[in-house]
Amino acid sequence: MVNDLPGLLRERILILDGAMGTMLQQNGMNPGCCPELYGIEHEEVLFDIHKQYREAGADIIQTNTFGGSRFKLAEYGLADRVTEINAAAVSIARRAAAPHGLVAASIGPTGKLLRPMGDVTFDDLYAAFAEQMIACAQAGADLISIETMTDIGEMRAALIAAQQNTRLPVIAHMTFEDGGRTMTGTDPVTAVIIMEALQPLAIGANCSGGARELLPVIQEMSRHTRLCISVEPNAGLPFLVEGQTVFPDTPEEMAEYALRLKEAGANIIGGCCGTTPVHIQAIARALKGLAPSAKTAHTYPALASRSHYVMIGSDQPLAFIGERINPTARKKLAQDIKDGHMQIVVDEARKQVECGAPVLDVNMGVPGIDEVQAMHKAVTMIQDALDIPIAIDSTNPEAVEEGLKNFVGRPLINSTTGEDKNLDIILPLAKKYGAAVLGLCIGDEGIPDRAEERLQVARKIYQRALEYGLRKEDIFIDCLVKTASAQQEQVMETIQAVKMVKEDLGVGTVLGVSNVSHGLPARDILNSAYLTMAWAAGLDLPIMNPFEERMMAANRAVAVLLNRDANSTKYIENYRDYKVDDKPKIRHPLCEKCNIPDLVSAEINITGTSGVSRSAETISESDDTTKEKIKQAILRGEKENISVLIEAALQEGQLKPLDIVNQAMIPGIEEAGEMYDKKRYFLPQLMMAAETMKRAFAIIKPLLTVEGQTNTGVIVLATVEGDIHDIGKNIVAVLLENYGFKVVDLGKDVPTAVILERAAQEDADIIGLSALMTTTMPRMQEIVDGVKERGLRARVMVGGAVLNQEYADQIGADAYSEDARSAVLTAQRLLGIFQ
Repeated sequence: MVNDLPGLLRERILILDGAMGTMLQQNGMNPGCCPELYGIEHEEVLFDIHKQYREAGADIIQTNTFGGSRFKLAEYGLADRVTEINAAAVSIARRAAAPHGLVAASIGPTGKLLRPMGDVTFDDLYAAFAEQMIACAQAGADLISIETMTDIGEMRAALIAAQQNTRLPVIAHMTFEDGGRTMTGTDPVTAVIIMEALQPLAIGANCSGGARELLPVIQEMSRHTRLCISVEPNAGLPFLVEGQTVFPDTPEEMAEYALRLKEAGANIIGGCCGTTPVHIQAIARALKGLAPSAKTAHTYPALASRSHYVMIGSDQPLAFIGERINPTARKKLAQDIKDGHMQIVVDEARKQVECGAPVLDVNMGVPGIDEVQAMHKAVTMIQDALDIPIAIDSTNPEAVEEGLKNFVGRPLINSTTGEDKNLDIILPLAKKYGAAVLGLCIGDEGIPDRAEERLQVARKIYQRALEYGLRKEDIFIDCLVKTASAQQEQVMETIQAVKMVKEDLGVGTVLGVSNVSHGLPARDILNSAYLTMAWAAGLDLPIMNPFEERMMAANRAVAVLLNRDANSTKYIENYRDYKVDDKPKIRHPLCEKCNIPDLVSAEINITGTSGVSRSAETISESDDTTKEKIKQAILRGEKENISVLIEAALQEGQLKPLDIVNQAMIPGIEEAGEMYDKKRYFLPQLMMAAETMKRAFAIIKPLLTVEGQTNTGVIVLATVEGDIHDIGKNIVAVLLENYGFKVVDLGKDVPTAVILERAAQEDADIIGLSALMTTTMPRMQEIVDGVKERGLRARVMVGGAVLNQEYADQIGADAYSEDARSAVLTAQRLLGIFQ
């Protein structure tokens, strides 16, 4: 059956099993137990659960290994038993699924967050997933089911680990919150682009509320992929009735929604939290004999960051790659890279985004440096500061791979030539990391003169890429621009080559347009004319300088003329106030990451040779006050720069430490919070702002003590007894500390008595409680009652994925917060701050 999974999925809907945790609890597992260990110590209980699902109609049985990674097992002191526990679980599932059922190794999140939000690296996650997956594969699993991933970076590490260490088909499920994004800000389309590039068997979503909540997510995914789609909804959102967890969706309701999910494009349907064999039986009966819906999505070449994508094609908005992060002939930028500061690198990235660049080229080619380490730092600092796709530009394969590992998204590799030695190094990297790749029309004899010869090189690159397992939409071709000053007769050969590649291969096309004007005056005039010609020939993605207003104007005009600016909307927005005698203006979209105003002036230097206007070079370098600079540094998450700004402000002596806090730092973190509330920031940006605030506060805090400044309030935080989840609580702690609260974090799985005793010792203003498991929610009631019995003055604030305002009211809690940002606002409200 496993050998023909793709064929089966074209013929009928396959049924996954349902919940495991709640089933184990119903069969005697106590809160706080390790489910994976309990399953192998109570083998017949686990076997019976699997068997019930199989008899209910599940085609695929998922192993009891959701928390079987080294990181998760370490929380129970079981890190040295990864192979044993996973292998035993696969063996039990294999026996229950026999003779015809499939066994999927269930791989859940590690409970860790990638830097800078957390403390683990890509390599850490990759190693943990590889270890678990190898154990499952060797024990006889038929496929891998990655589940409940809240961060696309962690999903990416899991998918790469699966592809590199096993030969098993993979189903990849993300988990989405109420707003249609993951906890770290990824929307369904961006998730599709990143996951699909790693070529799993199926992609989809699980948990995320009930089927009605997941339906729009699956519909959106289906519009953008031709891969099979898998979905595992909860049996609704849980609540407590007389201390017992109740999932509201009946088997009949889930069966009805299963039909709607099938129509939306799902090929594999099962259940998550709260579903039972009865639910799965109802779903299986409803879908019996039904063929999957046809896959009709039209896919495009696309690049993506963690929470933003750029689609590239003739009926998509025009896109280009900003070329400014390249140290060639730029001494200050080269020195910044050599010194390892990367502040000018980040500034250049930010300025290009402000001017409308949708993708950034990142080149660290400074002689004599460790380019691998430089690429690592540049990529991480750029993606920490900005949410934008990148092109990793290097001739050093190790530097390319370092960039690929550390960029959370789908980047472009810039580049490979048509020479075998380069293709054999770069193409496997693109396949491994799900990157797009740019092929230069350079053969063994260099750059061919004639367009037909360049097409031959492009054909070779294209064919070799397919042989390595890349898809058509992964391939871009650069036909290479020669300079009009030295090879004028070659200029139009490039335009012809672009046209031929587009017609013959149909892949994405790239050109470094500005090369055409090298050595000539008024370069921006030539550049913009050539750019317009290239667009007409089929160019998809020019590499260009977004500070050149003539080229930006050419892009806007071309978008109208090629019908890629509907109703000329963006053109009108940019030129509605245009007058012939006005200075030209660069009008760009509001940079949501930086809150930069959408209109800046740029004088065009038509007599210079650089093609870059003087004022465009200094965009955002206005005479901001010291306070504004500190505020913007916090808002933008400039961790490397904030210490310098704070020290300078203190040395100047014009601002008191308390003024810096109240008039610069707090407004910065407040605005970051407001951006988060408006969905213009996501968790990574909010955490970067908080970390920057933390660095600033570390310098200011000793001086505030001298001034007599006290804490805003004391908050005791804990994950309640029996619950070992603490990611959300840890994020809350970071934000609260940066708003001036003294946070006493007791950790996870904390007994009620310990929480109450510590709250009394600290004379806490607030007790903040977290729970992710419905079975541990009753501990919160105990703590609320204990506060009253002891006569403590602390208010109780509760939160967690399984909680809501209704439950908080039911147990008598003083407040409920749905996420880290609302926890800060709620704490301030409880203490009467900033009313």
